[in-house]
Amino acid sequence: MHLSSLDNLFWALSFFGHCILLGVLLIRGRASAFPVFTTLISVNIVRTIVLFFTLRYGSKGEYFYTYWTLAFVDMALQLALSYELATHVFQPLGAWAPDVRRSFLALVATSVVLAVGLAWLAAPPTKTLRLAIMIRGDLFTSALMSEIFVAMVALSVTLGLPWRTHVARLAQGMGVYSVYGIVTDAAHTFFPGNSAYRTLSQMQIGLYIVCLGYWVVTLAMEEPAPRKLPAELHEELRALQERAALVLRGLRTTESAS
Repeated sequence: MHLSSLDNLFWALSFFGHCILLGVLLIRGRASAFPVFTTLISVNIVRTIVLFFTLRYGSKGEYFYTYWTLAFVDMALQLALSYELATHVFQPLGAWAPDVRRSFLALVATSVVLAVGLAWLAAPPTKTLRLAIMIRGDLFTSALMSEIFVAMVALSVTLGLPWRTHVARLAQGMGVYSVYGIVTDAAHTFFPGNSAYRTLSQMQIGLYIVCLGYWVVTLAMEEPAPRKLPAELHEELRALQERAALVLRGLRTTESAS
């Protein structure tokens, strides 16, 4: 596959963007707070190098299998990242609020089922089976991550649990990129041809580079200093956890009765 000047520019910007972000994570001490995110960025640096040289010097088959092997690793790390961010959101007292962990895992399982359904229903008008698999796979990943991040935000708002600044910025970037990924991959069904696929993919890569810049800037900045919790607020948070547990038990009881 021939790379245009824009493709080469995007590859370079993506590579250097990941390198700069990894440097910020290490220098600013964010890696210890977000080890999974740091691992994801490190793997993406290696992935960019491997795919670039496989595309340049390997066959189409080698690129296809290399791409999907690394894509599965990337998806597994993104799932782990969603759990890592959830631990920051749903641990206001240093431990998971009662029953929230189970609810979050249930949301993940539901998201997987819905994402599989969307990918299965997609019918990209491509000339090759490999491209159709790539489009469906990208749609599955985008749909899954979008559903997880939207569900995580909705659950935190419903339970009244606070967001930490850096956690919110990471989730915002991943959420925006994943939602746009659904739009891009779904559009492949309505716009046949490899030229349309390449244009939409380039737009998606451009958005991801913007997200990289957003993470670099926000993670380089300090979070607002956390206020020391007074005893009254500490008790209110504990009461909130207990209320969340009662609500979730009530929902499960209602579902069982119906």
